[in-house]
Amino acid sequence: MQQPSLTFREVTQANWADMAALFESKGAPGYCWCMAWRPLAGDRNKASNAQRKQALQSMVQAGTPVGILAYHGDKAVAWCSIAPRPSHNALGGPDYAGVAADQVWSLTCFYVPRALRGEGLMKQLLQQATETARRRGARIVEAYPVDPDSPSYRFMGFVPTFEQAGFIETGRAGSRRHVMHLRLS
Repeated sequence: MQQPSLTFREVTQANWADMAALFESKGAPGYCWCMAWRPLAGDRNKASNAQRKQALQSMVQAGTPVGILAYHGDKAVAWCSIAPRPSHNALGGPDYAGVAADQVWSLTCFYVPRALRGEGLMKQLLQQATETARRRGARIVEAYPVDPDSPSYRFMGFVPTFEQAGFIETGRAGSRRHVMHLRLS
């Protein structure tokens, strides 16, 4: 498949319907709504899909950054979660000397449909997410990728992709996730 021409936009109230359509499409993460690492009222394991969707939508309505969408024409075709680390629960990353907490942004999830995988879209999402964080005042982007043969957490990306983008390993979070960061300033 030839790589489509893409544009990238932050998720806002104006394009929330695009986000919802993508997440509700076949194979998409509509079961999670990218709330695995974000604060969620009550027992997160018992939260319904509708509750997770509403929680993410409330963040967007409040103006909290949640991520970016990749568009092919007018259709959202892929997603990357990028947001200030304080808008997430503990992810396992360190404190960075001289860097305020809200200047560390966490990249926690990618969604690329099967039909578009293997086309370099994750790398493009990573680049665009990093630039979004930079424009919004981030000094560090932190990510939690796994090794390519990991049986879980694959939605967080793969270590080699982050290494190629200049990220360096800072430590581990659990048995599978690497903590990696890229200094922007």
